[in-house]
Amino acid sequence: MKHKPLPLPLYSASQVRELDRIAIEEMGIPGACLMERAGSVTFQILKSHWPQAHRIAVLCGIGNNSGDGYVLARLAHLAGYEVIVLQVGDTDKLKNDALNAFKLMVNIGLIAQTFTAKKLTIVDVIVDALFGTGINRNLRGQWQEVIEATNICDCPVLSVDIPSGLNADTGTVLGIAIQAEATVSFIGLKQGLFTGSGPEHCGKIYFDDLQIPSIAYKQLKTNITRFDCYDLILPKRSRIAHKGYFGHVLVIGGDSGMTGAVRLAAEAAARIGAGLVSVATRNIHAAIINLTRPEIMVHGVETPEELIPLLDKASVIAIGPGLGQSLWARAMLEAVKDVVKPVVVDADALNLLAKTPFRFINSVLTPHPGEAARLLEKSTTTIHNDRLAAVRALQIRFGNVCVLKGAGTLIAGPENAINICNSGNPGMACGGMGDVLTGVIAGLLAQGLSSYEAASVGVYIHGKAGDQAALDGERGLLPSDLMPWLRHYANP
Repeated sequence: MKHKPLPLPLYSASQVRELDRIAIEEMGIPGACLMERAGSVTFQILKSHWPQAHRIAVLCGIGNNSGDGYVLARLAHLAGYEVIVLQVGDTDKLKNDALNAFKLMVNIGLIAQTFTAKKLTIVDVIVDALFGTGINRNLRGQWQEVIEATNICDCPVLSVDIPSGLNADTGTVLGIAIQAEATVSFIGLKQGLFTGSGPEHCGKIYFDDLQIPSIAYKQLKTNITRFDCYDLILPKRSRIAHKGYFGHVLVIGGDSGMTGAVRLAAEAAARIGAGLVSVATRNIHAAIINLTRPEIMVHGVETPEELIPLLDKASVIAIGPGLGQSLWARAMLEAVKDVVKPVVVDADALNLLAKTPFRFINSVLTPHPGEAARLLEKSTTTIHNDRLAAVRALQIRFGNVCVLKGAGTLIAGPENAINICNSGNPGMACGGMGDVLTGVIAGLLAQGLSSYEAASVGVYIHGKAGDQAALDGERGLLPSDLMPWLRHYANP
């Protein structure tokens, strides 16, 4: 079976429900027809993903999501599979299309059974059709017990539309959620599948629009988009180009004991293609950085007055890697405060900004959740529970563009636009990776990309470089391992 590529637009649960309504009420597609298509598509994907499977357990709840499960169970049974339908919740609560799908399943002799964990041990694949996108409360009682038993089972799980227990809008886990090996999403991709805990719980994501006409999607605008392809390829360089064509990045940072951070950011800017790269750091560090990377121009700077000529020469400024929070660091940030040129703000520059907030004129902020929490005066749990709301708040309050790092990195730009990028891997969870990203974004800004383009492409390339560097294993991956791959992706 040839699977359709994932579309780029992402939707909230309410938007998907509206698309469903448009299809049924305005385009005359019966809800039962959509349910039949969903069950059939899921069955086809099950057969394709697990071709050796023969025994299937289908977990069904009491909402419309269960209707998709009943359709799949019926089709699998008719195709000769051994099917066990495990009912959670009272079937007397089934309504409309889900009730009809249940009756059709019963009519062919397939009877729903009461759930027990033991029944999961005799199957090859579990189909999760417990909850759809409508759930917004923490799961407890029997629902929690069923999901716990499913998650500790040895056989893989295929989730219908969304892993049960995962919030479709935020990607947060509602107490507990199914850990799926694959998820089939319908009509519109849910934004929660791609950020927060979504990537960890969804596994491989498949999509089907259930044959809803494209005109339906034109009636509903979404500002949230997946960014997982190299859409903004850097143009081929002219044969008469010189270093002045590709900008001059100035990286400010590297207080005592943190020379490596500013060095990583500077080299990343150079590897991604900036024409010139300079570093402003403490006097005692200048010679050391020059020794390890002679292509970088390094200046010992102790006062704002010494920094100003360097700010004048640069086309892009990056501040924060290894900056620290000393009086020197505060003075450096204060000197950059009113710069009109693009500024990438990271690490301790963000921590200082949290203490004395102001809005940069033309900036890209790159906080991780802890820094975001300090900037918004919230807990990291609050940030994680609604990453989309957090990145919007940061962009509105502090700068032109904001990157909220993490699984499913978010890039918020003007006019409420948000890109979600899923390149990258857990091996990149180590000190210095953020410094490399800062340099990448600064280097792309220097080559003429807009702030939103540079942030989005930078996050994507940074993640792809990390994925390539991790092919030999995620543990032990170092930020410097990305450098050859940055150059690779800078020259597509």
